[in-house]
Amino acid sequence: MIHSELMMSNNILDELKTCTQLQYNGCLKVRSTKGHQWTFFYRLGRIVWAEGGSHPFRRWRRNMAQYCPQIDIDKLNLRREDIEINNWDYRILETLYKKQQIQREQIHAVIENTISELLFDLAQKTNFVAVSCDRTQEVIIDTPVSFTSADVFMKQMQDSWKIWSEARLANFSPDLAPVLRKPEQLAHHVSEPVYKKFVNLLNGKYTLRDLAAKLKQSIVPLTRSLSPYIVTGIIELVEVPDLPLSVATVKNNSVSTQVRTSTAPLVACIDDSPQICKTLEEIIVPHGMRFLEVQNAIEALPILIQNKPDLIFLDLIMPIANGYEICTQLRRISAFANTPIVILTGNDGLLDRVRAKMVGATDFIAKPVASDKIMAVVRKYLPVQTQNQVKKRLVQYGVNKPTMIWNN
Repeated sequence: MIHSELMMSNNILDELKTCTQLQYNGCLKVRSTKGHQWTFFYRLGRIVWAEGGSHPFRRWRRNMAQYCPQIDIDKLNLRREDIEINNWDYRILETLYKKQQIQREQIHAVIENTISELLFDLAQKTNFVAVSCDRTQEVIIDTPVSFTSADVFMKQMQDSWKIWSEARLANFSPDLAPVLRKPEQLAHHVSEPVYKKFVNLLNGKYTLRDLAAKLKQSIVPLTRSLSPYIVTGIIELVEVPDLPLSVATVKNNSVSTQVRTSTAPLVACIDDSPQICKTLEEIIVPHGMRFLEVQNAIEALPILIQNKPDLIFLDLIMPIANGYEICTQLRRISAFANTPIVILTGNDGLLDRVRAKMVGATDFIAKPVASDKIMAVVRKYLPVQTQNQVKKRLVQYGVNKPTMIWNN
């Protein structure tokens, strides 16, 4: 039987201490007044795992890279259902530990850092005031790997928030990403080596936490060193999306899935214009290739990670997220390190071409798109089947034309 108790706490520390005193077994779900959510898993009054927050996948990627560098998380062959269950990240750690692919010390470090990060976020976003708490025993971790005292975590939570606040960083979330907005002004304030490092790293794809892990520095002095430039507008802190994990495509006996998972190259088009997508589809599909259409830039990254196209046409100017930002994010993911990314734009200027190259674009095509230009690029980067090969493959699957993947 699942027991659940919902209450309001005037101080989150009181609720955490109560769970410890009761030697509680189960989950403590916490929600702030602004809708932020965290879940802390208890065993005998000790916090043994935590999940939630803004970037669960980024956090897991960062901790695995830092503490378990021998694991390539993009090659774990995870299924979608593996990352849709409660405490999926903890279960993957358990599996890797049981398979002797990571050591107890490594999983312990990932667990402790995860709990510490989420407790810090809880402190920053609630300021230790009223929150909604729900104790439930729907999930109990019976044999936790890490068994650190909750009192230790709570003291660490208070100390880390005090240090962050006293450094005058209270208004800076470590989950925001710094972007260099005024490079010419920065050049007057720092040395050339520092300037080059800033240009290389402050591109909006690394959060403050990502940067600290990447540079192997403490996040407080790192953020404090950037704060004067943030205040003056030379650097801006921006929100960035999470980085979902790669999931394997599940095969079944249907014709559409067989065609979808065939060896025919998959070409993706990320463009908010339905007409551009339709034009590319009509050019690409008759040459025996599969086509992936994405009109919503916000959904582009997870869709591309799931389908792993062989070539990507990427519009430069789109609402919310532009082509530069998406290209930058893709190049950070190992699965797309060598994928051809071709920028589509109506502005065929030298500055656009230079900037596209800087963010990792492979090629550049000016609009309006034309069949000969598109196919010239496709032939340059992908093997294109002959019409006889196309017909043979379609007959094999019993269909009259290539199946298209739609993701609107």
